[in-house]
Amino acid sequence: MPATSANLGPAFDCAGLALSCWDSVDVEVTDGGLDVAVTGAGAGELPTDERHLVVQAFRAACAELGWTPAGLRLSARNGIPQGRGMGSSAAAVTAGVLAAWSLCPDVAGVDDAAVLRLCSEIEGHPDNVAPCLLGGATLSWTTSSGARAERLTVDPRVAPVLFVPSGTLSTHVARGLLPGVVPHADAAHAAGRSALLVHALTREPALLFEGTEDRLHQAQRAPAMPESAALLAALRADGHAAVVSGAGPCVLTLAVLDHDEHVGDPGSAAEVRALRRHTPEGWECRPLRVDHTGAVVVPLGADHDPVSF
Repeated sequence: MPATSANLGPAFDCAGLALSCWDSVDVEVTDGGLDVAVTGAGAGELPTDERHLVVQAFRAACAELGWTPAGLRLSARNGIPQGRGMGSSAAAVTAGVLAAWSLCPDVAGVDDAAVLRLCSEIEGHPDNVAPCLLGGATLSWTTSSGARAERLTVDPRVAPVLFVPSGTLSTHVARGLLPGVVPHADAAHAAGRSALLVHALTREPALLFEGTEDRLHQAQRAPAMPESAALLAALRADGHAAVVSGAGPCVLTLAVLDHDEHVGDPGSAAEVRALRRHTPEGWECRPLRVDHTGAVVVPLGADHDPVSF
């Protein structure tokens, strides 16, 4: 399950990007009981009982499929930091739903549309689960029949660089700071910049700075994450296409590489080296790649042997 970054500036609640940082989950149906093990990010903090989000999503999908397995064994190896705006909950939900679809004896193959719809219902919105499931950049929306999404092919010159703080921020708290209405001028600005963002991501990365301009949510959430707001301001003042990742507090910058750089190690590229100088004390700067694959199901055997993601 790849990490994801939602919003990407102006495309609030509709755009997302899959990143090269992953959770890996093994799921096995057993004769009874529940066994949950967690290593990596969140180990010792995440619940290891029915409250675990992968388990909850698995149960919800089983209920939809009309299937009740006797027991469950789950092993999660987490690489995605929790509570940082990197889609950790979307990855857990996607893993649980895909596990149920993959292991259910009455289902022939995974229905991506049904999985996206159910994951979005559990998560509350599709902006993170869509890129987690499909990879690349995605545009997602909700209709009367549920969530839908389209995958975009990201220009290979786009290199995500993530600034990760030690602290966390509740998505619920961050969303609670948003106003109920916005000025018409700000809505029009967001519509124009969101359209430009799609063009910049897929064809003309030189326009990413303008394409990531936001008026809808980042300044409004700044009081809950002053360090993130200060870093965002510093990066953009220096000409970098920086945004708050999801609800924060991570900050994502979309660096633009030249041909020689994008076929090599993005971490050694000139803009990425310049970005490292902005890293605040106590934060980590992570040069990443776009994950173009999304969630991967690896059956480890026949019948109800474990399924890995």
